[in-house]
Amino acid sequence: MADYTLRLRRYSPESGEAPYWEEFEVDLDGKRSVLDGILQVKDRTDASIAIRCSCRAAICGSCGVRINGKPNLACHMHLDHAAENAVDGVITVEPMGNMPVIKDLIVDMDAVHWKKIQRVTPWLLPEGEEPEREHIVPPESMIDVTQTMACIQCGACVSDCLSMEVDPLFIGPAALAKSYRFVGDPRDGQQFERLRDLAEDPHGIYDCTHCFNCIEACPKGVAPMSQIMRLRRIAGDHEINDRNNGHRHEASFVTLIRDYGLLHEAELLPRSYGGDSWFGKFHPRAGQELASSLPSIVKALQRRKVTPKLAMLGHKIAKPDLDAVKRIYQQVGDQEERFELNLYVVGEEDEPSGTEPAHADAAGGHLPAERSPNQ
Repeated sequence: MADYTLRLRRYSPESGEAPYWEEFEVDLDGKRSVLDGILQVKDRTDASIAIRCSCRAAICGSCGVRINGKPNLACHMHLDHAAENAVDGVITVEPMGNMPVIKDLIVDMDAVHWKKIQRVTPWLLPEGEEPEREHIVPPESMIDVTQTMACIQCGACVSDCLSMEVDPLFIGPAALAKSYRFVGDPRDGQQFERLRDLAEDPHGIYDCTHCFNCIEACPKGVAPMSQIMRLRRIAGDHEINDRNNGHRHEASFVTLIRDYGLLHEAELLPRSYGGDSWFGKFHPRAGQELASSLPSIVKALQRRKVTPKLAMLGHKIAKPDLDAVKRIYQQVGDQEERFELNLYVVGEEDEPSGTEPAHADAAGGHLPAERSPNQ
């Protein structure tokens, strides 16, 4: 047996005291989980410790906490591994972020997580008459949404979402990943309405800042940020020009890299509001946004982060390199079918060479051999 030290963040609202830290010693094998250690302390030392848990098999998502500052499932993290990544070997356990703490390691998921899940109408909304027996769905369509279906609603992605720290009203990575589960389902008859709702919402799909935290936090490989990007892409396919200007803003990034080979930030704002043409630069909304940005522009000029010439004319990469960039654009644009970077469709990068996956979809993508379309 090996001894480990757990440093738990304690908080009891009825006491009226501020949160504090308390250390406990546990006597367990290193391959036992952090949850086992907490439950041992609760059983032998302090029965008042509060933690939510259920399956103890990384399925239910109940025991989500922060271990050494990172969101994880307490039942899924071994003590020896947690100790290796801890400061001075002391395993720090605290409640998840972006949600109110009820007591000790328990957060109020109803107030944030589940409220936002309800926000995206998490059920199918089919149209037309019901089939006589069942809806027949192509296998590739179900494989497409399998990644989002793997979510166990643990809230780890919500805990580490930087956008939610800045804007608590942001719908959040878990809810938006759940939304793609229905947007990508061919049985749902409200795809356009769902996308327009999420695009028009100032706290919707365009409020994500691409920090990748939710991808790193998710214990099940759902990659919520990737699903948010796919929602944006399909909204663009529908040409939903939202009031947040999100679609036009993303399109401006694409055209700027095509034209300059790098991001020309001074050109980004007018293109986002007025388009690629010269006339578009004088769009009234572009002028309003430019006027509101003048203080930042003046500071940038004063600190020599940008020069007037560079701001007006931009800077292109060398012609051979720019031509190479444009060839990439042409090659991608000439493809008849978009290649979806979905984990369950294309497989995993670290598959052993020479190993053929067990399944393949109609587009030539692959499903990892250890999973089936029905999982």
